[in-house]
Amino acid sequence: MKSYAENFRMILRVLCIVGCFINVESLVRAESLDKSAGIERAKQATVGILGGSAQGDVVEDFGISVSVKGTGIHIGHGLVVTARHAVERTEGSKQIVPETIRVLTDDLRELTAIRKGASAYMDVAVYQLSHNELEWPSSSVPVSAQAVTYGDEVFTVGYPLGWGPAISFGHIGNPNAFLPTLQSRVMQVDLSACRGNSGGGLLNLDGELIGLVHAIIQTEMEQEDRRCSRFAFALPGLLVNRVVTTLQEGRIPGFSLLGLHLGTRNKDGRWVLVIDKASGPSRHAGFRKDDVLVAINGVPITSSAQLKNYLIEQTEPGQSVTISILRGEVDKDVDVILGGG
Repeated sequence: MKSYAENFRMILRVLCIVGCFINVESLVRAESLDKSAGIERAKQATVGILGGSAQGDVVEDFGISVSVKGTGIHIGHGLVVTARHAVERTEGSKQIVPETIRVLTDDLRELTAIRKGASAYMDVAVYQLSHNELEWPSSSVPVSAQAVTYGDEVFTVGYPLGWGPAISFGHIGNPNAFLPTLQSRVMQVDLSACRGNSGGGLLNLDGELIGLVHAIIQTEMEQEDRRCSRFAFALPGLLVNRVVTTLQEGRIPGFSLLGLHLGTRNKDGRWVLVIDKASGPSRHAGFRKDDVLVAINGVPITSSAQLKNYLIEQTEPGQSVTISILRGEVDKDVDVILGGG
């Protein structure tokens, strides 16, 4: 027979196992609740950008008919951020960013917003809600300060094909992609997005803004062109926040110009960046054709996209940077005062 002490130890082990299981289950449940709260907050912060009858798909829900052409997100203090191209209108032969837009909130309020500013360079537009604060979206989302990397879980809330709000989940693919439609880097995202998702927030599972939906690449077509894809791109949230902050300070968003026109050349079995032409600030700094670009402020540069990304995200117009080059067989550092654009 087992002694009393042995039986007591066995009972303690069983209680420990049960207690640990309960604790783990509680932690999982709490984490799930936290994520649900973040998703719900993002849903309440999302707005539909209303257009005319010819600009969006007619949505019939809750007994109303509206035309939603894009998506925006409330980041607090009545500020709504969206993609510039989601609000642009054609007047004559020009595309203009309207002074006012109408938005639809999650609880079906139709509000007017006044333009604070926009950036064609970054495809961002910022509007200020003009109604009483009590009528604004019931939630807002903060901009995440965390870096984004491969495989991160993300979601977006928006109005695909004018219907919504719809929620789509996915993962970050390449966080450092480039498109010809934008001057800055974008994040490639594996999630379902359609026409109408443009301008919607890309968020982490804590409900923090990490990007703004910019474009999709259509990979499939069925029956008719409905412009949906699982291959989407988003402007990084920190760059969006930079545009917003600049506009709030009453300044026009500007980004650094270096003036180097680059090409590639095979040098001793390795492809390197060479200067084809120097203009503006770079011409005044004394760069020459065929100089090999090595680094900027000590950061190695291996592609023109990487250089562009560094200038946009790490510098300001008027700032001095040091460009390391190889001229012939001689290493050389050249200081440049960046221009603005």
